[in-house]
Amino acid sequence: MAEIVVSAVITVLCEKLISGDLMKLARSEDDVLDDLATEALRRKLNQEAQASSSSSKVLKLVPNCCTNFTPRNFMYGRKMSSKLDVITAKLRDLVDQKNDLGLNVNVERSNIRERQLEQTSLVDESKIMGREGDKEALMGKLLGNEGCDQNVSIVSIVGMGGIGKTTLAKLLYNEEKVKDHFELMAWVCVSEEFDVFNISKAIFQAVTGKNEDFANLNLLHVALKEKLSKKRFLLVLDDVWNEDHVKWELLQGPLLVGAPGSKVIVTTRSNKVTSVMYSEEAYPLGVLSNEDALSLFAQHAVGEKNFDKHPTLKLLGEEDGSDILPALRLSYYHLPPHLKQLFAYCSLIPKDYVFDKNKLVLLWMAEGFLSQSKGNKSKERLGHEYFEELKSRSFFQQSTDDKLGYTMHDLINDLATSVAGEFSFRLDGEVDVSAMNETFDKFLHFSLIGSGSGSFRKLKELQRAKRLRTFLLISVPWTIGSLLDKIVDELLPELQFLRVLSVVGLTPSDDYLWQGILSIRKIPQSIGSLKHLRYLNFSFTEITSLPEQVGDLYNLQSLLVESCYKLSSLPKSFAKLINLRHFGIDKTPKVIKLPLGIGGLTSLQTLSKVMIEEANGFKISDLKELSDLQGRLSIIGLDKVINPIHAKDANLHQKKGLEVLEMEWSDNLFDDSRDERIEYEVLEELRPPPKLKNLKILYNKGTRFPSWVRDPSFDQLTKLTLRGCRSTHLPTLGCLGSLKKLVVGSMSEVKSVGFEFLAPVSSFIGIGFPSLEVLKFKDMQGWQRWSINNGDGHGTPRLFPRLHKISISSCPELAEVSIGLIPSLRVLDIEECSEAVLRSMVGLSSSLVELKMLNVKGLTQLHGEDVMHLRALEHLYIKNCDELGEQESEACKSLVSLQKLELYDCSELVSSAEKEANIGISMESLKSVEFSNCKTLESYNCPNTVERLLIRVCDSMISLTFSALQEQPSGMTESIVSDCDNIQLQPKPIPIPIPVKDFRFLCVSRLRYLEIQDCKNLKSFPHEHFRSLTSLEKMWIYECPSMDYSFPCGVWPPNLRMLMIGSLNKPMSEWGPQNFPTSLSELGLYGYDSGVVSFAVADDVGNTTTPTPSSSSSFLLPPSLVSLQLTDFKDVESFSENNSVGVEKVKHGAGLSVPC
Repeated sequence: MAEIVVSAVITVLCEKLISGDLMKLARSEDDVLDDLATEALRRKLNQEAQASSSSSKVLKLVPNCCTNFTPRNFMYGRKMSSKLDVITAKLRDLVDQKNDLGLNVNVERSNIRERQLEQTSLVDESKIMGREGDKEALMGKLLGNEGCDQNVSIVSIVGMGGIGKTTLAKLLYNEEKVKDHFELMAWVCVSEEFDVFNISKAIFQAVTGKNEDFANLNLLHVALKEKLSKKRFLLVLDDVWNEDHVKWELLQGPLLVGAPGSKVIVTTRSNKVTSVMYSEEAYPLGVLSNEDALSLFAQHAVGEKNFDKHPTLKLLGEEDGSDILPALRLSYYHLPPHLKQLFAYCSLIPKDYVFDKNKLVLLWMAEGFLSQSKGNKSKERLGHEYFEELKSRSFFQQSTDDKLGYTMHDLINDLATSVAGEFSFRLDGEVDVSAMNETFDKFLHFSLIGSGSGSFRKLKELQRAKRLRTFLLISVPWTIGSLLDKIVDELLPELQFLRVLSVVGLTPSDDYLWQGILSIRKIPQSIGSLKHLRYLNFSFTEITSLPEQVGDLYNLQSLLVESCYKLSSLPKSFAKLINLRHFGIDKTPKVIKLPLGIGGLTSLQTLSKVMIEEANGFKISDLKELSDLQGRLSIIGLDKVINPIHAKDANLHQKKGLEVLEMEWSDNLFDDSRDERIEYEVLEELRPPPKLKNLKILYNKGTRFPSWVRDPSFDQLTKLTLRGCRSTHLPTLGCLGSLKKLVVGSMSEVKSVGFEFLAPVSSFIGIGFPSLEVLKFKDMQGWQRWSINNGDGHGTPRLFPRLHKISISSCPELAEVSIGLIPSLRVLDIEECSEAVLRSMVGLSSSLVELKMLNVKGLTQLHGEDVMHLRALEHLYIKNCDELGEQESEACKSLVSLQKLELYDCSELVSSAEKEANIGISMESLKSVEFSNCKTLESYNCPNTVERLLIRVCDSMISLTFSALQEQPSGMTESIVSDCDNIQLQPKPIPIPIPVKDFRFLCVSRLRYLEIQDCKNLKSFPHEHFRSLTSLEKMWIYECPSMDYSFPCGVWPPNLRMLMIGSLNKPMSEWGPQNFPTSLSELGLYGYDSGVVSFAVADDVGNTTTPTPSSSSSFLLPPSLVSLQLTDFKDVESFSENNSVGVEKVKHGAGLSVPC
């Protein structure tokens, strides 16, 4: 027993030494060393400043040792010496403790691990849920006869630990079709150690059923090769971790002799494993749906398919991840130490949050996690490699909603939180802040996901976290946004060891407006005391300037002030930020001047825009030394460059990291003060680097483009924009092999676009624009002709093989289009052009699926010979075609594939109620119809296939009919009727208009959205049918002042979630009981002349609508609400105490939107 106690004591002491005191001491030492390095840098900069000043010439004769000897420097030296003495004493104390315990230093990784449970091929298929689709997809890969260069191909199943990769492999392995297909089958559980001999022997035993001994690997492989030769086999290698391609090459030697169609299934957590094993295509296995996961849990917990009989257990099942977390932890243990550190830091990211990997890498760098030396790689490149490695191991996954964003699965997030320990803390709605009183002083990394005032109040406790390194506001509740200035001002002086300070999140999108962050208006001057700071992000705030003290942040690597629309000035001390690598200044329109000396910050990699100035301002040649610039660069004000040599000095072609380049001259009207020859030569000298992906040339006055614009060596250029340039011809661009999108606009001097647009010589025999997908011409006021013909009698050359969209807008003089057929064309937009252009373009392709026509002059009808090309058309959009009248019925019948029809502002569009054939009636595939501001439209007969109908501001419309309801049920899911003062609704085939009260068409099961607004003469509404609208979820009914007094009467669709209602005939104070459904979570009320003076929240649904005699002017709100929107309640005096809305917020606004 004594030995056990001693062993336990030693274990606890060891853990304290390693995870406690030693870690704190290491960080203290790191802070002191960083402090010393910062002080040395400060002194160096001061000496350089003194030496360069005209008043300090005498100082150049004085030795440095004398100038450094000042009272401040002396006191600083004593202070740091004392700190080092304390650290040295603590280190000695720890060494003594280690020696007293008899511990030895062992830096090698322990090979002793608990053996992982080995999986067999047996499976109980009755307990498998939700993998039918995955199984079928993989069955196709196993049994398919797709072409393969080798007899044996690899099928890999990749996903995070515990997700079901092995179970899916078992399903495939035991499928009868699979057993019949393969002659030999073998299952081997590989796990962590990839021992080639043992794996080979296991395969041999599986295919022979014998346990033989072999003296060496060669004898074993010879025997295995003989057994597999010309046999179609299936081998499963389960749970593979090996990333050594040499071992795999050795293992696969005897496998290559199998018959064609042989397969190897590999289950792994790492994409790197799949590449090492030459897997043809990795199959990423996703998580089970919530429904399937709960069914699986129910089967294991209660032996049933669901928790219907056990609601309490259902809640536990929704929260339980305990069986999966240990499997995920194994993935973490397999990470090298530097990746463990990076992953643990991700515990600051909230669940379901979409983050930008570029911002995350900058945070890693700021924390010093990327200091490992790896040749000449930059820290950023190293960080991106580490990110990709974590992603390949399934710790990160691409967001499905944002192409630039990434997420972590909830269980992966839980794992990060678990391994981060007590030094990282994410404050969100799931944390009980009342229990955190004793732990704030331990925090090193902190993030806030605002969920309420409780979280905000705890922010002040961070003053105790003296060693805090990360202060990251992911999101902030709107209720505290106005206090952020005060928070930052009070906290910063106390957090002297900060390395990361950010008041915005890590998302790649621009949608910060909902986070309440814009209220920060001023950065406190105390920012200059944060000498350790590496990352500073005040993007999307209302700051107007950066204080001069920012220049004292000598260690700053990343300064981001993007989308600060009020920011107008930068500090003059900017040149002191000699370690700055990333300066994000996008979308700061008031910043028109860069500080002097920015061209000397040679570490800069991100400088999103520069403004060329005259006199002593920023010069184009100041870009010369910024050779590491990467990503995007916008150069504004190039008309101020008067010497082309200065443009050449910028060395743009040497900045190989640039991917997006925008070169902009002034957009003012060309005048005599600008020299077209100089502007041409300046553009010629600004040749971009060869790997550029996106180029914009704006408002250049040169009458031609330099030859480099058409150079095929730009083999990665995918997007090109030419706007406002004065050239009389477009450059030859057809030979740019990678160009996918071309935008040409506001080039009024261009009269004709001909063969020169395609190739420099008429003998061109290649394919013009081989990769172009989108072509746009806009505001080409002088353009008259577009004809691509080489003039040698051989017709039009091959061009545009991949073009799927053409847009031509504001080209009023264009009259001739002759460019041949473009079979790949799918989308066509014509705006402010003539009918001749439209008719020419419509005939380019019979595969058009979308056609938009806006303000087409002379268009009176859709002619049959034109519409015959549109049989594949699915979406037709027509706007501002004032001459478009009643359509030919035969033309409408040709639109056999049309699904969506939109007509806006077509003032002459007429359809007679007596005619059977009108717009849409013959289009049997039609699903969505919208009419808006069609002043003369009289009637519309809606096809029964329509699911969504919107009619707005059609003043002449008197009849809306619906096709043969009795023949088949309507598919309508959404109906909107507004601003139609004379409308009456009727189901066909009743021959005469009937009162709108006959709304039988609404009694359909699929209607999900209904909107009726601004219909001044609408008198009645069939609310008696509301209970039959079981699918209706959202409804808007307002601004209908003639509505019958019987509406509303307390009858509502049973599953309604959102209701916007008001401004009806009956005042809201007289509505009486409403019996809102319990599903109602969003309510919007329009209160003009409502008579309501107060609101109250009922205790229960039964009481929500039963007013007392004394409260006829009080409106009772249902307790199910999550959000409430009030508009035009000018007489409201009070809210119930049960409601969270403050009284003052109601009295002082005509409109209000609040959470409940």
